[in-house]
Amino acid sequence: MKDRRKLIGNIMSLFTLQGANYILPLITLPYLVRVLGPERLGLIAFSQAFIQYFVVITDYGFNLSATRDISKNKNKKEAINEITSAVIVIKSSFCIIGIIAILLITTFIESFHKNQTLYIVVYMTVIGSTAFPLWLFQGLQRMKQITILTIIARIITTASIFIFIRDKNDYIYAAFIQSSTMMIAAIPAWFLILKENNHAIIIPKFKAIREQLKYGWHIFISTSAINIYTNSNIFVLGLTTSPDLVAYYSVANKIIGAILGLFQPIITGLYPHVSTLTTQSKSLAKSFTKKISPYFLLFGATLSVITYLFSPSIINIVAGNKYYSSIDILKALSPLPLLIAIGLMYGALTMLPFGMEKPFSRITIMGAIIDISSIYPLTHYYAANGAAIANVLTEVFISTAMIIYISKQHKKRRIL
Repeated sequence: MKDRRKLIGNIMSLFTLQGANYILPLITLPYLVRVLGPERLGLIAFSQAFIQYFVVITDYGFNLSATRDISKNKNKKEAINEITSAVIVIKSSFCIIGIIAILLITTFIESFHKNQTLYIVVYMTVIGSTAFPLWLFQGLQRMKQITILTIIARIITTASIFIFIRDKNDYIYAAFIQSSTMMIAAIPAWFLILKENNHAIIIPKFKAIREQLKYGWHIFISTSAINIYTNSNIFVLGLTTSPDLVAYYSVANKIIGAILGLFQPIITGLYPHVSTLTTQSKSLAKSFTKKISPYFLLFGATLSVITYLFSPSIINIVAGNKYYSSIDILKALSPLPLLIAIGLMYGALTMLPFGMEKPFSRITIMGAIIDISSIYPLTHYYAANGAAIANVLTEVFISTAMIIYISKQHKKRRIL
């Protein structure tokens, strides 16, 4: 009963955290789309999509792999210190390499050079992601404090948008403010974890670093593949179309992202719990996931129906009548909540906790290949709507492939 209360408390904290991450930026979106205009908003969206590749590299799947590792060693202080220090070394190294890469790309490639300042400013997102120890708090299942810190940081950046952004020429400042949230939250977060939990940063052994790279590898490949088919659509639109079309797609994508964000606190709270259950009894873990599955899928289906039916009203409220083109894009993206619910249920809450990282990686890599293969012809013929169609088709494949794989494992009795 105590564990259940703690689990529910962590999920509620994560819901609050996710709400801050998605709802507060949505508060500023109506203001930004009107002040900056489609062209400047499109430039910011393209730069954020580009920099997101570096975020994925520095994260290296640690939000799942390190979370799982820490949750399994949560009563072993020395082990947690070793894991934490190894993860910090890896993430910091990748972040520094990324800075060098950004400077080289924006200096020597002309199409990137003209907006070099924007890309460098948005790289603050990578630095913040590197510094923010979400994976550590998740593994320790102590989310309340970091939730408060994140909300405070989001409130600061949200208020700053309204205070400092006055016209379309302030788009660099807008990008900087949006990219600095995690950095603002990271400093007090580390103070809390080092002081209150009596943990320390040490010089990790090479073996510990190698183990974390090994543990996170398949999840890294998976998250990289996922990033390709979720993030590359904006990136490809930016390369092949105008900033205006990128802005129309970006508005719809941010809205669907906020809706999909409702799943994240549930998954983040349940994942370490299911991982712990698998170490105790695989049949117990299976029973738990089977029990929650219908509610999870019903939640996804409900969100999809609501998104489709109310797309015109949502776009009009968030972006205004100048973004009428975003309505069809949002409708095209509306199946995603149900598809993502299926993928998370069979993937993050079944395949990964049960040690099926390799098939999980193969499925997501195939999904990325499908997206890359379809995105160019679809955007050529259908522009921004084509990007949305490519996204949905990819998720259909991934969800179906996971269902088929898990069904086969049940028949072979490999999931007890």
